[in-house]
Amino acid sequence: MANTFTQIYLHLVFAVQNRTSLIQPKWKDELYKYITGIIQTNSHKLIAINGMPDHLHIAIGYKPHQLISNLLQDVKGSSSKWINEKKFVKGKFIWQEGYGAFSFSHSQIDRVVKYISNQERHHKNKTFQEEYIQLLKKYNIGFDEKYILKDVT
Repeated sequence: MANTFTQIYLHLVFAVQNRTSLIQPKWKDELYKYITGIIQTNSHKLIAINGMPDHLHIAIGYKPHQLISNLLQDVKGSSSKWINEKKFVKGKFIWQEGYGAFSFSHSQIDRVVKYISNQERHHKNKTFQEEYIQLLKKYNIGFDEKYILKDVT
């Protein structure tokens, strides 16, 4: 649309169904490239992607022509279908319902990229659930514990 200018950055977080550690080192880079393609096909700009075997973090330059929920539906749906077609896991791969979407400013790009790049280090000291609750609190997002992405018990 002419004369429309935006600068929106999002930090997206979502987990594997039941927080099962299914994303393996031998194919995670291929997964990240595939998800990058989905994001770019939807006209958004990938800034960073990384994660752990049970969840992903993605930073993007977001274009408001598409609802965030529709973008995540495409990313999660297409990537889970791709993982299943490649037979990277035994059984069926599914992303957990829901996601976190956190906005950040241009001045915070380096900090967010560093945070996403250092996921392995962060998770030596805290669980994904602790990290996720910390993000919700940092961004002042109210939440009900029963809807938080729980560890498998």
